[in-house]
Amino acid sequence: MAQLSYRDAVARAIAQEMDRDDSVLFLGEDIGAAGGVFKATPGLLERFGPTRVRDTPISEQAILGAAMGAAMTGLRPIAEIMFSDFFAVCWDIVANEIAKSRYMTDGQVSFPLVIRSGNGGGLRFGAQHSQSVENWAMMVPGLKVVAPSTPADVIGLMAAAVRDPDPVMFFEHKGLYSTKAHVPDGEIVDQLGTAKVLRNGDDATIVALAAMVPRALAAAEHLAAAGIDATVVDVRSLVPLDTQTILAEVSKTGRLFTVEENPRLCGWGAEIVSIVGEECFWDLDGPIIRITTPHIPLPSADALEDLAIPSVERIAQTIEKAMQK
Repeated sequence: MAQLSYRDAVARAIAQEMDRDDSVLFLGEDIGAAGGVFKATPGLLERFGPTRVRDTPISEQAILGAAMGAAMTGLRPIAEIMFSDFFAVCWDIVANEIAKSRYMTDGQVSFPLVIRSGNGGGLRFGAQHSQSVENWAMMVPGLKVVAPSTPADVIGLMAAAVRDPDPVMFFEHKGLYSTKAHVPDGEIVDQLGTAKVLRNGDDATIVALAAMVPRALAAAEHLAAAGIDATVVDVRSLVPLDTQTILAEVSKTGRLFTVEENPRLCGWGAEIVSIVGEECFWDLDGPIIRITTPHIPLPSADALEDLAIPSVERIAQTIEKAMQK
């Protein structure tokens, strides 16, 4: 077991699947010779060659059109869209073609492809390069959606995504690329649709995703000092969604707080709140509270961006105030 950065875990994950299966190929802008704009894919071109690792033109439609065609003919492509904001440029291919074609052909054509992208804010890239758009993908039938928070999860969930028969949207948080953690040696394969309970507590359940997970864990430590013992659940997979784990943890504590980086309106937490309200309303001891980014374009100014995205302090203060009522 060695320490590995989230960034390096991406390259290891892709290499693991390309080593295992010759039908896996990788394509996108600057992924080969340049090693990726976030330096998450260095060495893959040298290791697997230009036939399987393909630098593409600056065209999101071309990247996903090629990936769709490759998947239809029996390959398992991994396609990179550099910034998740750029899904707006090629959303017709994602939502109307890739997501629906297996259904519309009655399963005669399958689409085993992964679309990975740098997602989220915190790096001062401004409103057009900092969005958390996982809720865009979550609402489209036919897409699976994952967002890992740790290097080990990057590898395990990427393996599960590549091996899945359906298209998977794989959101890597840009703000996590430099974070490090111990990762087991050898092959790592996880399972889509599974949440993880990272901290157990009796008083409240905090549900978080991607970069909000370490912030939720840090906030839970602050809350512990104030006498509030919180459970922290890493959602990891939005589609399929592990409702069993979430409902079980909320039923234990009687309180639910979601921590979401995406804008508040129609965020993924709203769906979880709806499910919890329907399935375990009588287990609740207080109102469900969503801690989110406001419904605004994300600022690039340091202080304003930090104010908009949920911080450790805002998470802890919101929960502490709610638990005192």
